[in-house]
Amino acid sequence: MSQSNYSADPAVVEMLERAKKDGVMTAFDRAEAMRPCPIGRDGICCKLCAMGPCRLVARKGEEPPRGVCGATQDTVVARNYLRIVAAGCAAHADHGRAAARLLLAVANGETRDYQIKDEMKLVKLAMDFGVEISGRNIEDIARDVAKIALEEYGKQEGELLFIKRAPLRRQQLWRELGVVPRGIDREITEALHRTHMGTDQDYENLLLHAVRVALADGWGGSMLATEIQDVLFGTPYPTVSQVNLGVLKPDHVNIIVHGHEPLLSEMVVLASREQRLVELARSKGAKGINIAGICCTANEVLMRHGIPLAGNFLQQEVALLTGVVDAMVVDVQCVMQSLPEIAECYHGRIITTSPKAKISGATHIEFNEHNALESARKLIEIAIEEFAKRGGNGYVPNYAVDFVAGFSHETITYLLGGLFRASYRPLNDNIINGRIRGVAGVVGCNNPRVTQDSAIVTLVKELIKNDVLVLETGCAAMACAKAGLMNPDEALRYAGDGLGEVCEAVGIPPVLHMGSCVDNSRILIAATAMVKEGGLGDDISDLPAAGAAPEWMSEKAIAIGMYFVASGVFTVFGVHYPTLGNETVSNWLFSDMEKLFKAKWAFEPDPEEMAKLMIKHIDERRKALGIDKARERILFDMAMRRQLEAV
Repeated sequence: MSQSNYSADPAVVEMLERAKKDGVMTAFDRAEAMRPCPIGRDGICCKLCAMGPCRLVARKGEEPPRGVCGATQDTVVARNYLRIVAAGCAAHADHGRAAARLLLAVANGETRDYQIKDEMKLVKLAMDFGVEISGRNIEDIARDVAKIALEEYGKQEGELLFIKRAPLRRQQLWRELGVVPRGIDREITEALHRTHMGTDQDYENLLLHAVRVALADGWGGSMLATEIQDVLFGTPYPTVSQVNLGVLKPDHVNIIVHGHEPLLSEMVVLASREQRLVELARSKGAKGINIAGICCTANEVLMRHGIPLAGNFLQQEVALLTGVVDAMVVDVQCVMQSLPEIAECYHGRIITTSPKAKISGATHIEFNEHNALESARKLIEIAIEEFAKRGGNGYVPNYAVDFVAGFSHETITYLLGGLFRASYRPLNDNIINGRIRGVAGVVGCNNPRVTQDSAIVTLVKELIKNDVLVLETGCAAMACAKAGLMNPDEALRYAGDGLGEVCEAVGIPPVLHMGSCVDNSRILIAATAMVKEGGLGDDISDLPAAGAAPEWMSEKAIAIGMYFVASGVFTVFGVHYPTLGNETVSNWLFSDMEKLFKAKWAFEPDPEEMAKLMIKHIDERRKALGIDKARERILFDMAMRRQLEAV
């Protein structure tokens, strides 16, 4: 197969040609050679006990067979689905837990390497948690907030605290359906128990618990991770940076941070600026130290420090093919086991840092928040020594694109309303008057089963052409940044007239980078703020909004999609869907779920058809709100914003 069929990114295509010439296999080659098992892919294989595995494949015209234990295909598919959601939630739960533990360590004075960067956000979080703030120092407030955050994991009864952030109508619906999460860990543990052989054997009951677990992710673990990281590292604000492999510098020590938890990468960024280490690098012949990122750790340090992005998930191996990466520092999630082999063929050191995530052939330097800066310095010293060993065969493709990132919920309200009248009202008003058709969240991973970035970029271009404002996180955000859709000057030529005028007036691109995959919680908060602003219904399900993950591959993506649907957002996934082997479960997710949650899933691998589904849904919501008729279009200038009532 031609390398251009593997990726829409010319930098990736160029480097894959190099790999082919050198006889080195990447994920693209392995995907081509490894055909997915159709039974497992469709969710109709059960391997939960030693009586199986049981393959519940129906012969034409016959009912599907039952498992040895008597489990029906409906039950098996629902169990498999629930386990996917539980695993995805566990990944984000651990992320949030790590952030909360670090906040507690900072409050207790157990680490001097970190500090509280956003005291205002901490105070707001304390008020959400019911923590007394009057007359107390910031460390005492932080200690109480951290302890309450950690208690959210082990709670046995009650409700997660952030559930109260959702619109009141949505909270009521969740309570009526009995899906409000209690403790985050409790819901994950119960998911594993329910799916044990001989326990829960009602597909709808299993799927409702999948909703509960997913909500424990979106309104629990992910939201805690986002909020606490903002407190510790600073709430993101718009920053200009670059993306793609061209950000690597052959004459510098190149260090790539990769993974999902930014606790150590924050320290790597700080240490890389220390004069002693810069001088050490120069003594080895380097002009300096260059930090770049891959995956969501990259998005975290991008949003707060402007650190450039080397690429998204499918570029982690490709970055090593350049031969100029001296160290790739990885933490958890989405890290390929092939990295040490590729580094051995070209150059550099793979360094693992989490006790949860070791890789054979990699160097392990365990991260500890109590000596984080010391660990970061050690990692950089290793990279400098690797630079001294680097040969002259490195090659960096000349592709790097300027873009703007850093659109937190707070930033968006400020840009729309200013410091004293921060508000979503201008956005709501321009949706009501039709200048903006609606809002879409496009998130998720890359998947080598489809052409890298192609589905994401095609979908987003179609949406903004039709005046739909797009919010993005994770690897999907990187795909659009590489395509120029986050560069205001470049992107506006793809936008419809109405959306383009609003974006030009506010000074934003039509596609907003909102952070890493845990930062999908920012999109939930933004959607809730739009509801509370008024004029667009009284629930998230009333909004002219939709979500999509065109190239998903991770269990986390299913968990994310599930909490968006459960929160009231019509959500479309591409590539494949893990229940397609069973009509009953698929019908529940793609149809019946809407009767309960006023939103549903959809599956559509073609990005243009995906866009049509999303726009159709947005138009239906506009009609239901009575805003589908042509109205006078008002573009708010600064004088008009000043006249808005304070919220």
